[in-house]
Order: sequence, then structure tokens, then C-alpha cells
Amino acid sequence: MIADALPPSSPFSGVLPLGSVEEVYQRCRALGMRLSRQRRMVLDLLWAEKSHLSARDIFEKLNNLGRNIGHTSVYQNLEALQTAGVIECMDRANGRLYGYRSDPHSHLTCSATGAIEDLDVILPQELLDQIERHTGFTIETYTLHLTGHRRALEKPGQVR
Repeated sequence: MIADALPPSSPFSGVLPLGSVEEVYQRCRALGMRLSRQRRMVLDLLWAEKSHLSARDIFEKLNNLGRNIGHTSVYQNLEALQTAGVIECMDRANGRLYGYRSDPHSHLTCSATGAIEDLDVILPQELLDQIERHTGFTIETYTLHLTGHRRALEKPGQVR
């Protein structure tokens, strides 16, 4: 089952996605984080893009937008935000990617382009129970990583 958000009755609904950049600012303040100009620029870009970007992508996009920020500042802010649990960090073979969400969620990666989409998936309770019985683990949260490619759009009258 794919859903926009975890239902309140879900055992995994304790951390919900932050909807706006203002909400993430509030979360940072609640965590005692300073919201410097550079940190706000990084957060603003991540929330505007809503995709998974490398530190280099973030640096280049900000500087192309006329924001004056250095490589070191981008890396330091990404590390601080990721360590505080404000943003996500995905380790890939070709480096780290950063995303605006920090709540438990899954990903769908396009095998043709490498593009990553966030995906909220709720597994049936029966499957979670079966996994727990099989492994002896109590599942507290989960994320799935799915890989595939977009099907070509079907033309009218086309048989598959």
C-alpha cells in the first residue's frame, strides 16, 4: 500500500515529514541550532528542490542563484543538519546525497537515470508480523529501497 503519510494509528507515525521550511526552522530552534544565513540557504534550497542532492550540487545551485557560500560552509552545515536528524543523508557509491526529509520513508531509484523519488509505503501488518516471527526482531521502523524504471506510456489500442 502506498500512502501520502502514515496514518495516526501506524506504529511508525511518531516522526512525520516537516511540511514547510518554516517548520524545519522551528525544529532547528527547538534543537538549539543556530540558524545562520548559510544554514538557512541550504535548508531553503533542499525544501525548494525536494530532491536528493550532493554537497557539490547544493554548492553549485546556491552560487548559481547568486548566493555566496563556500564549499566548506555547505559541507559543515549539511553535516550538522544530518547529525541533528533534520535532513537525511544517503550514502551512495559515488558519494553522499542529501534530502529534505528526515522522517522514516522509502525510496524508488530509476535504474535508467539514477533519479531518486521519496515514497511512503505502509507494509501490511501481517507481513511485518511474519518478518518478526522469522527473524526474532521487533520491527520499530522500516524503509524500503526499490529500483526500477518508468514504463513507456501506452498508446491507445496497444496490447501489453
